Amino acid sequence: MPETPHAPALIRTLPSWLLGRAAARGRALVAEALAAEGLRMWHHVVLAATCDHQPVAQAELARSVALDPKDVVGILNDLEGDGYVRRAPDPADRRKNAVSLTPEGERLLARCAAAAERANDALLEGFTARERADFLAMLERAARL
Repeated sequence: MPETPHAPALIRTLPSWLLGRAAARGRALVAEALAAEGLRMWHHVVLAATCDHQPVAQAELARSVALDPKDVVGILNDLEGDGYVRRAPDPADRRKNAVSLTPEGERLLARCAAAAERANDALLEGFTARERADFLAMLERAARL
């Protein structure tokens, strides 16, 4: 990630600014790691959500990741074209498509999970195990999760 000019002194000590900078660095590290697997960030998110909820209706998938349904359709077209997901009529409502991972999609997701973990290790390099646990707990509280 390229260096950015220092923010004004009144800004650079704000937790919100620091969290934003850390988040930008983390996204860049993860995006780079996913790119090495041939995947973009939102494709990874949709793939992971599909894994969590499969089989899942496309509309529900879009809601679960807070993306516009049209964007999810485009991402699913890419993932299906590459053989990572399949769409089939939903057994509960045949007017809807249910999305599931293919075996290749499961393998890709496992590789991407490992790559994202390595990227996050790089983000938190220099933190002790206890500091990481405390930091994650504080982030969850700040994010109200």
